[in-house]
Amino acid sequence: MKTTKKILNKIFNPRTVALIGVSARKNSVGRGIFENLLEGAKLRKIYPVNPNYKKIFGRKSFHSILDIKNEIDLAIIAVPSGVVLKIVKECSQKRVGGIVIISAGFSETGKKGKILEKKIGKEVKKTNIPLIGPNVLGIIRPSVKLNASFAPAAPKKGKIGLVSQSGALIDSIIDKSLLENYGFSSIISTGNEINLCVTDFLEYLASDKETKVIALYIEGLKDGKRFLKIAKKCSSKKPIVAIKSGKSQIGGRAVSSHTGALAGDYQVYKAAFEKANIFEVQTIEELLEISKTLAWQPRTKNGIGIITNGGGCGILAADFCEDSGIELTKLKKETIRNINRSPFSHSGWSKKNPVDIIGDDNPKRYKVAVENLLKQKNINGLIVIETLQVMTNPLENAKEIVKLHKKYPQKPIISCFLGGKYTRPGVEFLEKNKIPNFSNLKTAVLAMKALLLL
Repeated sequence: MKTTKKILNKIFNPRTVALIGVSARKNSVGRGIFENLLEGAKLRKIYPVNPNYKKIFGRKSFHSILDIKNEIDLAIIAVPSGVVLKIVKECSQKRVGGIVIISAGFSETGKKGKILEKKIGKEVKKTNIPLIGPNVLGIIRPSVKLNASFAPAAPKKGKIGLVSQSGALIDSIIDKSLLENYGFSSIISTGNEINLCVTDFLEYLASDKETKVIALYIEGLKDGKRFLKIAKKCSSKKPIVAIKSGKSQIGGRAVSSHTGALAGDYQVYKAAFEKANIFEVQTIEELLEISKTLAWQPRTKNGIGIITNGGGCGILAADFCEDSGIELTKLKKETIRNINRSPFSHSGWSKKNPVDIIGDDNPKRYKVAVENLLKQKNINGLIVIETLQVMTNPLENAKEIVKLHKKYPQKPIISCFLGGKYTRPGVEFLEKNKIPNFSNLKTAVLAMKALLLL
């Protein structure tokens, strides 16, 4: 289904929302969605629909969506699958702006479910009503306080647009984000995709001002050619990070029973990702970490510098860079001379890239190294590594890095402050100031690779 931003805006920024299947029962999906919707009640009108209630949570409950006099921008359906087609027909009659079907029990369950899905698909196609689902967690748009889902909490506002064919995975990502620094412009659970699909949301987020980077969890695609065409266009505007599940035979069968989709040949997906300039990752942690980096740091050309107070870590980082196609820029004589002249530099520093400033470092020594490498025109970004010694001051080191990044904002900085308890204050300060920190060198290098305009 071809969509426009204007059509999807009724879903992602609705003035009126009807929840069909609202419930007062504790720990029920209908209650969870309603409580989440109420968080944005000051920005929109919310209509509970359930013929078993006259009132619910102090609000009038409607017998049917057809009993609501006002226009409805977004209808959310959370009823047993056998009733969904009837409700969708009523939504069509009401001419709602968009539909989200939370309910499961469709193509993922077998032949009967597939038949029911087809009937629902034909119904919304007749009226051209955009539909998300079925079998979804819902959608979340933090900037407009829209939480049309049964997720346990709302995530922080940010610049990552997440589109996932798994709803349960989103719950875990949100939970993790509350303890970390991931922020989202939108979170979209696509489910069985009988109408709107991953490609539609990719197109929407590409033109969304709130979104800086798009993250995708993909199990299978129904129209690979359209996805490739749209993804190529989107990646020229915004970076796309993706993880593909169902690569193995066992995983592929699991995909079919999860959303009814076909996983397809992984090599085909891999080739498509490369053609569309999509940055593929292998783990959910990488999906989040790389997306966060792209949301926080500028893109850059190849040719970077590494600074470390531990020679071994610098060597490992250099190895990972070579494996990833990242070039380490040779230090110019002027750069070496300026570092040598500083009274804070150690005479035994490496004189080459990676720049080993020696273990008994201090904040001023970090400042000298970071500033002089950033000054060198053909060093386009930095990976700054810190290991913890008795004399190390992670917080003060972090402050110097942040100051210099503000002075050279066009050059990305990735930090890798290794440690735990004593390193934590420095890590928190870096991330508070949008410099991503990684607890392992390989992921730090991967993040830098994602920033390179290769």
